[in-house]
Amino acid sequence: MMKKIALWAALVLAFAVLPLFIKSNYLLGVLIVIGLYTIIVIGLGILMGYAGQVSFGHAAFFGMGSYTVAVLTTACHWPTIPALIAALILPGLVAAIIGGPTLKLKELYLALATLAFGILVHILFNELKDITGGPSGMTGIPYLSVGGLVFDRDIKFYYLVWAAVLLVSLSVHNLIHSRMGRAMRAVRESEHASETSGIDTAGLKLQAFVFSAVLAGLAGGLYAFYVTFVSPSPFGFHTSVQFVLMAVVGGLGTFWGPLLGAGLVVILGEVLRWAVPLVIPGAGGEYQIIFFGIILMLVMIIKPEGLSAIMDLLRKPGVEEVR
Repeated sequence: MMKKIALWAALVLAFAVLPLFIKSNYLLGVLIVIGLYTIIVIGLGILMGYAGQVSFGHAAFFGMGSYTVAVLTTACHWPTIPALIAALILPGLVAAIIGGPTLKLKELYLALATLAFGILVHILFNELKDITGGPSGMTGIPYLSVGGLVFDRDIKFYYLVWAAVLLVSLSVHNLIHSRMGRAMRAVRESEHASETSGIDTAGLKLQAFVFSAVLAGLAGGLYAFYVTFVSPSPFGFHTSVQFVLMAVVGGLGTFWGPLLGAGLVVILGEVLRWAVPLVIPGAGGEYQIIFFGIILMLVMIIKPEGLSAIMDLLRKPGVEEVR
């Protein structure tokens, strides 16, 4: 227990003092994006790692959160906090509506259904020009404000996002160690055995799906307040695949997996964007994707259980990992 408390204290202190040594808004921006993506991947970790379901449509929920904030604060002139709350509610409602029939599908069919949903929502973002602004997007989104505190600087938003990551992580930690969390693990291991034991497997899977959509909506709402501009391009199929990749690379069903997976994928993408043109002059984005895929493939070959396996060094043998 003391070891866990010391680890938590060290991590919180590290993230608290880190901005004091970073003078570049670009680097702060990268850390903010990692935090936002970590929130989304935490939700995917619940859905995939515990409930045993896969989703290639979470970029759609991410986009719903962003566009909800954009529309309500610009066209409807809502205050920022109610708009952020609505950004959580709308993806959750949509997930509750589509989750019932969708989660009855298995394996490949479930993946294809969520993929189709994500593509459909992305098309709507482009085509509903009167609401979303179409491909040109929406501008004029105000900064998030809480009372007299306005999050109009990168360092302020850094602390806001990582405070959200901390709160979400603690909430999920408690959830996983609850009766519901144990039931989810049982569903993941054997759905038929869980049903025989009296567990409402359909209800649990739906709750996990809705919860993950709400977290994606939270990240989307914060993202809109951070960039103050929303367009369809960040919410396409490629982004959904990235989220799943972050979850798998970090380690499914693990506590540290979302942070490690999001951090690796985001930082690797930024490094390759800078390094590939130096190695191959005039190289475009297609070369970056090739190197990106090769490196991630090597990571999965070396650590198929995910990067969270490195946290084994921080706990005693035989002690169950914090999940």
